Amino acid sequence: MKIPSLLAALGALALLLPLSVAAPGGSIYELPLKDIDGKEISLQPYKGEVMLVVNVASKCGNTPQYAALEKDYEKYKDQGFVVLGFPCNQFKSQEPGTATEIKEFCHGTYGVTFPLFDKLDVNGETRHPLYVQLAGPSSPYPGDIKWNFTKFLVGRDGHILARFEPKQKPDDPEVLKAIEAALAVK
Repeated sequence: MKIPSLLAALGALALLLPLSVAAPGGSIYELPLKDIDGKEISLQPYKGEVMLVVNVASKCGNTPQYAALEKDYEKYKDQGFVVLGFPCNQFKSQEPGTATEIKEFCHGTYGVTFPLFDKLDVNGETRHPLYVQLAGPSSPYPGDIKWNFTKFLVGRDGHILARFEPKQKPDDPEVLKAIEAALAVK
């Protein structure tokens, strides 16, 4: 088979592949996102930092975890740590508000200063590419997100280091120990 024919055949085959296989999203830092104000953004500004990525909700039994997330952020941010909050309304509609309402609630009720993003889906066919990387089949911690406030610890190099389920609070000694271990890696 000649090169042009082979390339045409490969191109046709690529069209038959599902999008999730053909375009899983590249580096975690390159994925398209929107911040809570609707501005197009990526995680590139956080490259080299330890990230705690959390799907959050304002009307959940776990919502008080915002206070501990903010405390972790304040404690470790000068060492290269950031909490990233991703509102999600997939669990019993516990994040029904607009971006403005979510932002006002987080700032006003819990004094949140860590970055918040636009709502996204963490499960199902509409799962955002970020969560495909965090919890998809090629992740070291695969599986559907069980509820709001699932936490993923991502190292300075973009590799997923740990997954903490919703009931494991951000100030749990195991979570803090993992954050400190990740921060120790330069």
